[in-house]
Amino acid sequence: MHSRERSEMSVPHTLITGHSTEDDRTEQVVGTVLRLGVLIAAAVTLLGGVLYLMQSGATHPDYHTFRGQVSPLRSLADVARGVAAGNAEAIVQAGVVLLIATPIARVALTLVAFAIRKDRLYALISALVLALLAYGLLGG
Repeated sequence: MHSRERSEMSVPHTLITGHSTEDDRTEQVVGTVLRLGVLIAAAVTLLGGVLYLMQSGATHPDYHTFRGQVSPLRSLADVARGVAAGNAEAIVQAGVVLLIATPIARVALTLVAFAIRKDRLYALISALVLALLAYGLLGG
């Protein structure tokens, strides 16, 4: 072992990185949640896109006449019913919902982490951000 490695081993982790090991663990978990959320959302959206092309790819659109349609996927319940029925458009929409939910899950996870550490200020800030996100998403 080199002398520099030995000297760094005797210095607390907080002084070397500026973070505690708890902070590092939280960052790793949050990073994993974000990566998995994006990958799962991409996979679901890709699956829906492939199914959509299989179900509707051979149709030829008529661009000369516009026909407005009301989307049957206007709520999360509609999307869930569509996914259960194997509707490709609903599966694509579910992928988008998962992509939107990923950073919300990050905020909720950090709220829990701060609450466990009894860091009231950051828990309060995280709760406020989560409330604002919920308000905005639920029609505020």
